Amino acid sequence: MRKILGLFLTGFFIFQLASAEDKVVDLNAWDFGKVKQDQVLKHDFVFKNNTAATLNILSVNTSCGCTASQADKKSLEPNESTMISVTFNSKKYAGQIKQFVYVNTDNADSPVVKFVIKAEVLKEA
Repeated sequence: MRKILGLFLTGFFIFQLASAEDKVVDLNAWDFGKVKQDQVLKHDFVFKNNTAATLNILSVNTSCGCTASQADKKSLEPNESTMISVTFNSKKYAGQIKQFVYVNTDNADSPVVKFVIKAEVLKEA
Protein backbone atom coordinates (compact mmCIF):
# COMPACT_ATOMS: atom_id res chain seq x y z
CA MET A 1 0.00 0.00 0.00
CA ARG A 2 2.85 2.39 0.82
CA LYS A 3 4.48 1.68 -2.55
CA ILE A 4 1.26 2.49 -4.39
CA LEU A 5 0.80 5.70 -2.42
CA GLY A 6 4.46 6.62 -3.00
CA LEU A 7 4.15 6.01 -6.73
CA PHE A 8 0.94 8.05 -6.86
CA LEU A 9 2.51 11.00 -5.02
CA THR A 10 5.65 10.86 -7.19
CA GLY A 11 3.54 10.86 -10.35
CA PHE A 12 1.44 13.72 -9.03
CA PHE A 13 4.48 15.89 -8.28
CA ILE A 14 6.05 15.15 -11.67
CA PHE A 15 2.78 16.13 -13.36
CA GLN A 16 2.65 19.38 -11.35
CA LEU A 17 6.23 20.27 -12.33
CA ALA A 18 5.53 19.55 -16.00
CA SER A 19 2.39 21.71 -15.87
CA ALA A 20 4.28 24.56 -14.21
CA GLU A 21 6.82 24.58 -17.05
CA ASP A 22 4.01 25.18 -19.56
CA LYS A 23 2.97 28.33 -17.68
CA VAL A 24 6.29 30.19 -17.95
CA VAL A 25 5.60 33.77 -19.00
CA ASP A 26 8.07 35.65 -21.18
CA LEU A 27 8.00 39.24 -19.93
CA ASN A 28 9.74 40.38 -23.14
CA ALA A 29 6.91 39.13 -25.37
CA TRP A 30 3.29 40.18 -25.79
CA ASP A 31 0.60 38.43 -27.84
CA PHE A 32 -2.38 40.61 -28.78
CA GLY A 33 -4.24 37.50 -29.93
CA LYS A 34 -6.79 37.85 -32.74
CA VAL A 35 -7.29 41.44 -33.87
CA LYS A 36 -9.13 43.14 -36.71
CA GLN A 37 -7.22 44.66 -39.59
CA ASP A 38 -6.76 48.47 -39.39
CA GLN A 39 -6.44 48.47 -35.59
CA VAL A 40 -3.71 50.38 -33.79
CA LEU A 41 -2.49 48.21 -30.92
CA LYS A 42 -0.52 49.41 -27.90
CA HIS A 43 1.45 47.68 -25.18
CA ASP A 44 3.93 48.85 -22.54
CA PHE A 45 6.87 46.65 -21.59
CA VAL A 46 8.75 47.15 -18.32
CA PHE A 47 12.48 47.59 -18.82
CA LYS A 48 14.55 47.30 -15.62
CA ASN A 49 18.18 48.07 -14.94
CA ASN A 50 19.37 44.92 -13.19
CA THR A 51 22.99 46.08 -13.07
CA ALA A 52 24.95 47.76 -10.28
CA ALA A 53 25.68 50.85 -12.40
CA THR A 54 23.71 53.55 -14.20
CA LEU A 55 22.32 52.19 -17.47
CA ASN A 56 21.75 54.44 -20.47
CA ILE A 57 19.32 53.65 -23.26
CA LEU A 58 21.06 54.75 -26.45
CA SER A 59 18.18 54.07 -28.84
CA VAL A 60 15.00 52.09 -29.35
CA ASN A 61 14.45 50.58 -32.82
CA THR A 62 11.77 48.42 -34.38
CA SER A 63 11.86 45.77 -37.09
CA CYS A 64 9.20 47.48 -39.21
CA GLY A 65 7.77 50.90 -39.99
CA CYS A 66 4.38 49.62 -38.84
CA THR A 67 5.69 49.53 -35.26
CA ALA A 68 6.71 52.55 -33.22
CA SER A 69 8.43 52.48 -29.86
CA GLN A 70 9.92 54.79 -27.26
CA ALA A 71 11.35 54.69 -23.74
CA ASP A 72 9.90 56.93 -21.03
CA LYS A 73 13.38 57.42 -19.48
CA LYS A 74 16.81 57.21 -21.09
CA SER A 75 18.95 56.87 -17.96
CA LEU A 76 18.23 54.33 -15.22
CA GLU A 77 19.87 53.95 -11.84
CA PRO A 78 20.43 50.40 -10.47
CA ASN A 79 17.09 48.56 -9.98
CA GLU A 80 15.18 51.45 -11.61
CA SER A 81 12.58 50.70 -14.31
CA THR A 82 11.03 52.51 -17.24
CA MET A 83 8.27 51.75 -19.70
CA ILE A 84 8.96 50.86 -23.32
CA SER A 85 5.79 51.90 -25.15
CA VAL A 86 5.06 49.99 -28.35
CA THR A 87 2.43 50.80 -30.97
CA PHE A 88 1.61 48.48 -33.90
CA ASN A 89 -0.60 49.49 -36.85
CA SER A 90 -2.21 46.39 -38.38
CA LYS A 91 -3.54 48.31 -41.44
CA LYS A 92 -1.63 46.46 -44.18
CA TYR A 93 -1.36 43.06 -42.48
CA ALA A 94 -3.27 39.80 -42.46
CA GLY A 95 -2.47 36.53 -40.73
CA GLN A 96 0.19 35.85 -38.11
CA ILE A 97 2.60 38.72 -37.46
CA LYS A 98 5.66 39.05 -35.27
CA GLN A 99 7.49 42.34 -34.82
CA PHE A 100 10.56 43.15 -32.76
CA VAL A 101 11.63 46.10 -30.62
CA TYR A 102 15.34 46.50 -29.89
CA VAL A 103 16.49 48.52 -26.88
CA ASN A 104 20.15 49.46 -27.36
CA THR A 105 22.03 50.22 -24.14
CA ASP A 106 25.54 51.04 -22.97
CA ASN A 107 25.72 47.74 -21.03
CA ALA A 108 28.68 45.82 -22.51
CA ASP A 109 27.34 42.47 -21.19
CA SER A 110 23.89 42.90 -22.76
CA PRO A 111 23.96 45.80 -25.24
CA VAL A 112 20.65 44.91 -26.93
CA VAL A 113 17.43 43.76 -25.27
CA LYS A 114 14.75 42.39 -27.62
CA PHE A 115 11.00 42.64 -27.07
CA VAL A 116 8.48 40.81 -29.28
CA ILE A 117 4.88 41.55 -30.14
CA LYS A 118 2.64 39.04 -31.89
CA ALA A 119 -0.89 39.03 -33.24
CA GLU A 120 -3.18 37.25 -35.65
CA VAL A 121 -4.61 39.95 -37.89
CA LEU A 122 -8.03 39.04 -39.27
CA LYS A 123 -8.66 40.49 -42.70
CA GLU A 124 -12.00 42.23 -42.99
CA ALA A 125 -14.35 40.78 -45.60
